[in-house]
Amino acid sequence: MRKIIYSLVCLQTFLLSSPFLAADDGDAMPPREQGMWQTVIMIGIALLFFYFILWRPEQKRRKIIETQRSALKKGDKVTAIGIIGIVARIQEQTVILKMYDGSKIEVLKGAITDVIPGTEEDEKKAEKDERIASSKRVEIKDLE
Repeated sequence: MRKIIYSLVCLQTFLLSSPFLAADDGDAMPPREQGMWQTVIMIGIALLFFYFILWRPEQKRRKIIETQRSALKKGDKVTAIGIIGIVARIQEQTVILKMYDGSKIEVLKGAITDVIPGTEEDEKKAEKDERIASSKRVEIKDLE
């Protein structure tokens, strides 16, 4: 019974929406012709929109961050993945950060999102801490 009702509803929908039952109006407007140029212009406008709204600002942001990362030096305060630390040592692909409690962590340069330049005092303090840490490593090796 359900199949019959479903079939009748589908048939009725098809017949009522089909052009066979449509009245032939001589006054109906013919379909509008869309030229190739209109499509090309719309695609061009969309590309310009994406360039100026999305791609260009992102390129500028990446360039600024890359210049900050390349200008890193000891004593700079950085944010990497939400972790805030002071640059203790810079390596080729990674940076070693000193945390507030004195512990150190190694992060990738690509993970650094913000750089606050340090003063000369911060740089001297970082170098002093590095010398102290390296002398402790030498003492430990001598004891072994």
